[in-house]
Amino acid sequence: MRNLLLIFFLFISMSLAGCGYNQLQSGDEHVKAAWAEVLNQYQRRADLVPNLVNVVKGYAAHEKDVLTEVTEARARLGSIQATPELLNDKQAFARFQEAQAHMTSALSRLMAVSERYPQLKADGVFRDLQAQIEGTENRIAVARNRYIKAVQDYNVLVRSFPSNLTAMAFSMKTRPNFTVENEKELAKPPKVDFSAPSGQSAAPAGKAN
Repeated sequence: MRNLLLIFFLFISMSLAGCGYNQLQSGDEHVKAAWAEVLNQYQRRADLVPNLVNVVKGYAAHEKDVLTEVTEARARLGSIQATPELLNDKQAFARFQEAQAHMTSALSRLMAVSERYPQLKADGVFRDLQAQIEGTENRIAVARNRYIKAVQDYNVLVRSFPSNLTAMAFSMKTRPNFTVENEKELAKPPKVDFSAPSGQSAAPAGKAN
Protein backbone atom coordinates (compact mmCIF):
# COMPACT_ATOMS: atom_id res chain seq x y z
CA MET A 1 0.00 0.00 0.00
CA ARG A 2 2.80 2.35 0.91
CA ASN A 3 4.52 1.66 -2.38
CA LEU A 4 1.32 2.39 -4.27
CA LEU A 5 0.93 5.72 -2.50
CA LEU A 6 4.55 6.58 -3.24
CA ILE A 7 4.09 5.74 -6.91
CA PHE A 8 0.86 7.79 -7.00
CA PHE A 9 2.49 10.89 -5.50
CA LEU A 10 5.51 10.45 -7.75
CA PHE A 11 3.19 10.29 -10.76
CA ILE A 12 1.33 13.43 -9.66
CA SER A 13 4.60 15.28 -9.06
CA MET A 14 5.95 14.35 -12.46
CA SER A 15 2.66 15.30 -14.12
CA LEU A 16 2.61 18.71 -12.47
CA ALA A 17 6.25 19.33 -13.32
CA GLY A 18 5.62 18.31 -16.92
CA CYS A 19 2.69 20.70 -17.17
CA GLY A 20 4.70 23.66 -15.95
CA TYR A 21 3.36 23.83 -12.40
CA ASN A 22 6.79 24.31 -10.84
CA GLN A 23 7.77 26.91 -13.43
CA LEU A 24 4.53 28.80 -12.81
CA GLN A 25 5.14 28.82 -9.08
CA SER A 26 8.71 29.97 -9.57
CA GLY A 27 7.61 32.67 -11.99
CA ASP A 28 4.94 33.84 -9.56
CA GLU A 29 7.51 34.18 -6.79
CA HIS A 30 9.85 36.13 -9.07
CA VAL A 31 7.05 38.55 -9.94
CA LYS A 32 6.18 39.07 -6.26
CA ALA A 33 9.83 39.64 -5.33
CA ALA A 34 10.34 42.10 -8.19
CA TRP A 35 7.15 43.95 -7.26
CA ALA A 36 8.23 44.19 -3.62
CA GLU A 37 11.46 45.87 -4.72
CA VAL A 38 9.55 48.32 -6.94
CA LEU A 39 7.39 49.28 -3.96
CA ASN A 40 10.44 49.55 -1.73
CA GLN A 41 12.11 52.06 -4.04
CA TYR A 42 8.93 54.07 -4.59
CA GLN A 43 8.46 54.23 -0.83
CA ARG A 44 12.03 55.44 -0.41
CA ARG A 45 11.27 58.28 -2.82
CA ALA A 46 8.04 59.14 -1.03
CA ASP A 47 9.89 59.26 2.29
CA LEU A 48 12.28 61.89 0.90
CA VAL A 49 9.49 64.21 -0.26
CA PRO A 50 8.52 65.87 3.07
CA ASN A 51 12.11 66.93 3.82
CA LEU A 52 12.57 68.17 0.27
CA VAL A 53 9.37 70.23 0.43
CA ASN A 54 10.40 71.75 3.76
CA VAL A 55 13.82 72.79 2.45
CA VAL A 56 12.36 74.35 -0.70
CA LYS A 57 9.69 76.10 1.35
CA GLY A 58 12.41 77.74 3.41
CA TYR A 59 13.72 79.59 0.35
CA ALA A 60 10.67 79.72 -1.91
CA ALA A 61 7.57 79.70 0.28
CA HIS A 62 5.58 81.60 -2.34
CA GLU A 63 5.95 78.73 -4.86
CA LYS A 64 2.70 77.43 -3.43
CA ASP A 65 1.39 75.72 -6.56
CA VAL A 66 4.45 73.49 -6.93
CA LEU A 67 4.70 72.74 -3.21
CA THR A 68 1.00 71.88 -3.05
CA GLU A 69 1.21 69.65 -6.13
CA VAL A 70 4.04 67.59 -4.62
CA THR A 71 2.29 67.29 -1.28
CA GLU A 72 -0.98 66.23 -2.89
CA ALA A 73 0.81 63.75 -5.15
CA ARG A 74 2.37 62.10 -2.11
CA ALA A 75 -0.99 62.01 -0.32
CA ARG A 76 -2.56 60.39 -3.37
CA LEU A 77 0.07 57.66 -3.31
CA GLY A 78 -0.56 57.10 0.38
CA SER A 79 -4.23 56.44 -0.33
CA ILE A 80 -3.42 53.50 -2.62
CA GLN A 81 -3.08 50.13 -0.92
CA ALA A 82 -0.10 48.73 -2.82
CA THR A 83 -0.55 45.17 -1.60
CA PRO A 84 0.37 41.99 -3.54
CA GLU A 85 -3.32 41.73 -4.47
CA LEU A 86 -2.83 44.84 -6.60
CA LEU A 87 -1.09 42.60 -9.13
CA ASN A 88 -4.37 40.79 -9.75
CA ASP A 89 -6.36 43.96 -10.42
CA LYS A 90 -5.50 45.66 -13.71
CA GLN A 91 -7.57 48.75 -12.95
CA ALA A 92 -5.98 49.22 -9.53
CA PHE A 93 -2.55 48.67 -11.07
CA ALA A 94 -3.31 51.35 -13.67
CA ARG A 95 -4.30 53.79 -10.92
CA PHE A 96 -1.02 53.03 -9.15
CA GLN A 97 0.93 53.77 -12.35
CA GLU A 98 -0.95 57.03 -12.84
CA ALA A 99 -0.28 58.14 -9.27
CA GLN A 100 3.44 57.41 -9.62
CA ALA A 101 3.58 59.32 -12.91
CA HIS A 102 1.93 62.27 -11.17
CA MET A 103 4.55 62.10 -8.41
CA THR A 104 7.34 62.05 -10.98
CA SER A 105 5.91 65.08 -12.76
CA ALA A 106 5.43 67.00 -9.51
CA LEU A 107 9.00 66.28 -8.40
CA SER A 108 10.32 67.47 -11.76
CA ARG A 109 8.57 70.80 -11.28
CA LEU A 110 9.86 71.09 -7.73
CA MET A 111 13.43 70.45 -8.82
CA ALA A 112 13.08 73.06 -11.55
CA VAL A 113 12.20 75.65 -8.91
CA SER A 114 15.75 75.49 -7.59
CA GLU A 115 17.04 77.04 -10.83
CA ARG A 116 15.49 80.34 -9.76
CA TYR A 117 17.00 80.29 -6.27
CA PRO A 118 20.83 80.10 -6.15
CA GLN A 119 20.84 80.04 -2.35
CA LEU A 120 18.54 77.03 -2.40
CA LYS A 121 20.79 75.23 -4.87
CA ALA A 122 23.76 75.97 -2.61
CA ASP A 123 22.03 74.62 0.51
CA GLY A 124 23.83 71.48 1.64
CA VAL A 125 20.67 69.72 2.80
CA PHE A 126 18.94 70.42 -0.50
CA ARG A 127 21.90 69.15 -2.50
CA ASP A 128 22.02 65.98 -0.41
CA LEU A 129 18.30 65.40 -0.99
CA GLN A 130 18.79 65.97 -4.72
CA ALA A 131 21.51 63.32 -4.76
CA GLN A 132 19.33 60.88 -2.81
CA ILE A 133 16.39 61.39 -5.14
CA GLU A 134 18.57 61.00 -8.20
CA GLY A 135 19.95 57.73 -6.82
CA THR A 136 16.46 56.56 -5.93
CA GLU A 137 15.17 57.30 -9.43
CA ASN A 138 17.97 55.13 -10.83
CA ARG A 139 17.06 52.32 -8.45
CA ILE A 140 13.39 52.68 -9.39
CA ALA A 141 14.30 52.28 -13.06
CA VAL A 142 16.30 49.12 -12.34
CA ALA A 143 13.58 47.63 -10.10
CA ARG A 144 10.88 48.48 -12.62
CA ASN A 145 12.80 46.85 -15.47
CA ARG A 146 13.27 43.68 -13.41
CA TYR A 147 9.57 43.61 -12.67
CA ILE A 148 8.73 44.05 -16.36
CA LYS A 149 10.99 41.12 -17.28
CA ALA A 150 9.60 38.90 -14.49
CA VAL A 151 6.02 39.60 -15.56
CA GLN A 152 6.81 38.98 -19.22
CA ASP A 153 8.34 35.58 -18.41
CA TYR A 154 5.45 34.65 -16.13
CA ASN A 155 2.77 35.74 -18.61
CA VAL A 156 4.40 33.66 -21.35
CA LEU A 157 4.09 30.60 -19.11
CA VAL A 158 0.46 31.36 -18.31
CA ARG A 159 -0.39 31.66 -22.02
CA SER A 160 1.76 28.85 -23.43
CA PHE A 161 0.74 25.22 -23.90
CA PRO A 162 0.73 22.99 -21.87
CA SER A 163 1.45 25.24 -18.88
CA ASN A 164 -1.65 27.29 -19.74
CA LEU A 165 -3.79 24.27 -18.81
CA THR A 166 -2.12 24.10 -15.42
CA ALA A 167 -2.56 27.84 -14.98
CA MET A 168 -6.28 27.55 -15.71
CA ALA A 169 -6.62 24.61 -13.33
CA PHE A 170 -5.07 26.63 -10.51
CA SER A 171 -6.70 29.96 -11.47
CA MET A 172 -3.34 31.55 -12.27
CA LYS A 173 -3.83 34.54 -14.56
CA THR A 174 -1.56 36.95 -16.37
CA ARG A 175 -0.23 39.85 -14.33
CA PRO A 176 -0.53 43.52 -15.35
CA ASN A 177 2.62 45.25 -16.52
CA PHE A 178 3.71 48.83 -16.99
CA THR A 179 2.21 50.21 -20.19
CA VAL A 180 4.39 51.71 -22.90
CA GLU A 181 2.88 55.17 -22.39
CA ASN A 182 3.36 55.03 -18.65
CA GLU A 183 6.86 53.61 -18.98
CA LYS A 184 7.88 56.60 -21.07
CA GLU A 185 6.52 58.98 -18.45
CA LEU A 186 8.06 57.15 -15.48
CA ALA A 187 11.40 56.88 -17.26
CA LYS A 188 11.81 60.67 -17.03
CA PRO A 189 13.57 61.27 -13.71
CA PRO A 190 13.21 64.59 -11.92
CA LYS A 191 15.73 67.12 -13.18
CA VAL A 192 18.77 67.20 -10.94
CA ASP A 193 21.24 69.95 -11.78
CA PHE A 194 24.08 70.65 -9.36
CA SER A 195 25.72 73.35 -11.46
CA ALA A 196 25.33 76.98 -10.48
CA PRO A 197 23.55 79.15 -13.05
CA SER A 198 26.07 80.96 -15.22
CA GLY A 199 26.19 84.71 -15.41
CA GLN A 200 23.56 85.23 -12.72
CA SER A 201 24.22 88.22 -10.51
CA ALA A 202 20.74 88.97 -9.21
CA ALA A 203 20.34 88.64 -5.47
CA PRO A 204 18.38 85.49 -4.48
CA ALA A 205 15.26 85.56 -2.40
CA GLY A 206 16.02 85.41 1.30
CA LYS A 207 15.46 82.27 3.29
CA ALA A 208 12.28 82.35 5.34
CA ASN A 209 12.50 82.03 9.06
